[in-house]
This record gives sequence, structure tokens and C-alpha cells, in this order.
Amino acid sequence: MLLKGKKILITGVANDWSMAWAIARRAHDEGAEIAMPYAMPNLEKRVRPLAESIGAKFVQECNVQNDEQMDDLFNKIESEWGKLDGMLHAIAFSDKNELTGRYADTTRANFKNTMDVSVYSLVDLTRRASKLMTDGGSIVTLTYYGGEKSVPNYNVMGVAKSALDSSVRYLASDLGRDKIRINAISAGPIMTLASSGVGGMKSMLRLNAEQTPLRRNMTLDDVSGAAVYLFSDLSSAVTGEVHHVDCGYSTTGMIPNDLKEVLLRGLDEQNEQNK
Repeated sequence: MLLKGKKILITGVANDWSMAWAIARRAHDEGAEIAMPYAMPNLEKRVRPLAESIGAKFVQECNVQNDEQMDDLFNKIESEWGKLDGMLHAIAFSDKNELTGRYADTTRANFKNTMDVSVYSLVDLTRRASKLMTDGGSIVTLTYYGGEKSVPNYNVMGVAKSALDSSVRYLASDLGRDKIRINAISAGPIMTLASSGVGGMKSMLRLNAEQTPLRRNMTLDDVSGAAVYLFSDLSSAVTGEVHHVDCGYSTTGMIPNDLKEVLLRGLDEQNEQNK
């Protein structure tokens, strides 16, 4: 019961195979009380049954681009709970039509919207949540390696994740004196509702499993376990970090020799067919 008695706001739950839901359920299993709003009306039918299954509170619409809905959520949390101990930021959005092709072709409108939803929402939610973290607290956001290196078809979302990672460091500096920690989990590719909009996701998963030192892909349990650690007092001296939960992929500089031989053989065969 690493999180017994802690009150944690979980944002970004979309369905029962989203990372945010895996984290909410694991935090509940570890003793936390959960607040679990949903982002838009058409998500209520998916989110409400999940929330009810763990006794989550404040199951209401909260679009991070709607100040009135944000005010209402945090006013209710303050009125009923009086405080927060943790918050998960699991919110990102970009036009999936611009997650293929070239980053250079990103439109101004989509760039602005992607940054607003995927990055500024962390700043806004953190400012509001920190006011309720009167005894300190822990904030966790979800990022991806595409913010550190270029990843095919990730495009403007990669740039947004870079900004998110930087925001974590600046927010950690702002809030540390109030005993509030903020960290990011950089999970490897996992098929979720959000990632399904990235072009070539299935092939990415296949290649990733072969290239990681552990020779497998990440699971939702891997990610939720890391989140519980960051929410718990076990990580009391950890802040401003990007914690990679990617089976070691981010530590490698080149694909393994055995996979390299397979890929080169495939290229040779393709070249022969094209002759």
C-alpha cells in the first residue's frame, strides 16, 4: 500500500487500454483515492464505468482548453478533499493527418493547438494542483523518446514532447521549495488510443521489440509501476527527471548485430526483386 491515504488526480483516461487508466488502477490498488475527469462528452461512456470500478470521484467533463471546466473541477476537489497529493498529466493531441510525411509541412494552426493541449496543459494543471498540495506532492507526466531524437511520423508531437520535458525541469525548479516534485515517464511504444494515430505504429512495435536490450516491448504494468514509484515517498529526492521505461531502448546507439544481419538480408532480397 505505497500510496495509502494519498489523493491523486488522474487526467487523460480515454478507455481501458490507455496508460492513464493503467496508472489510475494501480494507484488505487496501492491505496490512493482517485479523481478521474474525462476530456470530452463522448468519452464519458467509456470513462465512467472505469471510474466507478475503483470508486473514483469527480467524474466530470474537464477539457484543458476550457477554463470554466478547469475552475469547476479544482473548486470541487478543494471543497471535498481539501488537498491533493499527486497528479498525473496524460494529455496530448495533434491532428493525425499531420503525423505522417514531413515535420516541415506542419501547419501553424496544428502547431499552436498541439502545443496548447500537449504542453501548456501541464503548466496550467500544475499551477492549479500545486495550490492544493499544501503538504507537498508529486506530479507525473507522460512523454516519449521522440522528444529527444527524431522518430518517423512523430513530427510536431516530438517537438511538443521536447517542450514538455523542458517544462518538467522548469516546473521542478519553481515548485521544489514547496516540497512538490515533478517528473516525466518516457515510455516506449505501446499501442493505445493516442499512439494508434501515429503512422507505422505496428512496424515500430515489431522493430522496437527486437532492438531493446530486454528484447521485448513495454507493458502497461511496467509504466504503472514506475508511476506508483514516482507518486510514492520512495522517490522523495527525485524531481525534474525524465525516467525512461523503455526496456533500455534509449540507452542503445545502434541496432544489435543479429537484427542488422536480418535487415540487410531483407534489403538485399528487395534489391534483387527490383532488378
